[in-house]
Amino acid sequence: MARGRKPKPTALKLLTGNPGKRTLPNDEPQIPPHLPPVPEHLNKVAREEWARVSESLYNCGILTSLDRAALGAYCTSYSRWSEAEIKLEADGFTIETSLGTIIQSPLVGIANKAAADMVRYAAEFGMTPSARSRVKIAENAEDKPTAAARYLA
Repeated sequence: MARGRKPKPTALKLLTGNPGKRTLPNDEPQIPPHLPPVPEHLNKVAREEWARVSESLYNCGILTSLDRAALGAYCTSYSRWSEAEIKLEADGFTIETSLGTIIQSPLVGIANKAAADMVRYAAEFGMTPSARSRVKIAENAEDKPTAAARYLA
């Protein structure tokens, strides 16, 4: 049975400004921001993407030690998408079967699946334009809710 929308983490609610003015939970686990090490299994392209995004996420107070696997999955999806797109550019979008029939290259499906996964993970970290459009940064500390200190300190 569906439970509705996934709840948004309090840290993101604080950044988005809590437009519904709902009471923020006090019993949510408190995990301090942390810049986790790059997972060893990531390939070169995935490591480059990790380096590109991890520090920004950490500086926003979003990245914690528990997010290592999810960010690694995002970076792996990015790497797969990138590799599939490069191969598609070189080989084309169709292939010829042994019977002479022209069909869509399997790389198209790989690229599409990796792109969908990548965007899904990116949204979890507030890295898509629509997710970012809901993020508001307070101009000074007085504008931030007092609960923000435990997430953004």
